[in-house]
Amino acid sequence: MAEKIRLATASLAGCFGCHMSLLDIDERFLELVELVEFDRSPFTDIKTIGECDLGIIEGGVANEENVEVLREFRKHCKVLVAMGACAINGGIPAMRNQFELRECLEESYIDGVGVVNPHIPDDPEIPMLLNKVHPIYEVVKVDYFLPGCPPSADAIWTFLTELLAGEPISFPYTQIHYD
Repeated sequence: MAEKIRLATASLAGCFGCHMSLLDIDERFLELVELVEFDRSPFTDIKTIGECDLGIIEGGVANEENVEVLREFRKHCKVLVAMGACAINGGIPAMRNQFELRECLEESYIDGVGVVNPHIPDDPEIPMLLNKVHPIYEVVKVDYFLPGCPPSADAIWTFLTELLAGEPISFPYTQIHYD
């Protein structure tokens, strides 16, 4: 049997929808685990990343911890994939980019509806927010972009199986239209 591809995944600033879409490949997930060995991933709960053939990142870059995770993935993954709108262009989290960070924090922690103890947290355990949310390509080199919000399970399956087989990635129109 050929050695399995080592695959790592992570979710940065986003909704985790891309990982949910990956789970939506349903019984094909059993076929996937025949081809890959999961390293760091929410599926394994492994917290550190080893040397991997393929890394898949969903979510934008919104805080210092996101930057650190992303740089570790780039350092340890031969191929890095930006999956979903948040990773590709910042997505919904980047909607805050039209406001100053202080305005966002004040709206959330001081002036928000139902706020009981108005103060902006400053706990050192909370990752420092960046002034803007960035797509991952602004922080590290990205090898592939898989669009969608989230990409469909079928698009993810097509992408992974063709990439792992070393074939050109070609999506049928039904997997990439958004109307």
